[in-house]
Amino acid sequence: MNNTVKDIFFDLDHTLWDFDRNSSLAFKMIFDKFNVNTKIEDFLEIYQPINMKYWKLYREEKVSKKQLRRSRLTEAFTHLDISFSLEIIDEMSEDYINFLPLHNYLIDGTQDLLEYLNPKYDLHIITNGFKEVQNKKLSNSGILHYFKTITDSEEAGVKKPNPFIFEQAIQKSGAKLDGSVMIGDNYEADILGAEAVGLKTICFNYHKEELPPHNIQVSELKQIKKYL
Repeated sequence: MNNTVKDIFFDLDHTLWDFDRNSSLAFKMIFDKFNVNTKIEDFLEIYQPINMKYWKLYREEKVSKKQLRRSRLTEAFTHLDISFSLEIIDEMSEDYINFLPLHNYLIDGTQDLLEYLNPKYDLHIITNGFKEVQNKKLSNSGILHYFKTITDSEEAGVKKPNPFIFEQAIQKSGAKLDGSVMIGDNYEADILGAEAVGLKTICFNYHKEELPPHNIQVSELKQIKKYL
């Protein structure tokens, strides 16, 4: 693969930026501010699968950005028999978006991998995250300078795995399909989406899913070096 690849496209959350760890710290700030009387660990156990469910609905254009932000909190608190007004839920939701990029732990091996790849390839980001937050994450975590282009779903008007966001990212970057590879953690959004437009892929199997044997997959970012 490494002889033909010139451009590398990365997902951000759960691939380079340690979303779970940073999200937990953001929720700690929210729980302190609103005096939420439950353990963070108990909340996250309920919240994380609910959040993934709503992100899938969001990718499929079945819920809006506002519905995603509101419903994942409402549903999680309902499971824990905790009730807040919609006004407070919306305030928490807004605070979460503001607090999230204040914490910027990266996935183990991110900095080392980017340092290794940067002299050899043009690096890019394709993300379904919200534009105002993703740029802050990249900047605050100190990795923004590695990337030549950033394509987000709000700018594209569609979300991964929709082929258009990948096509727009390729066009924006000036890359060639046959000389590009997509690296991401989400099999449906990142891998199947990229394959649908003819991109090579490497799945960072963060979620430890059972993947088809033909897919290149790694369990640690440092393992990507042997393919590039």
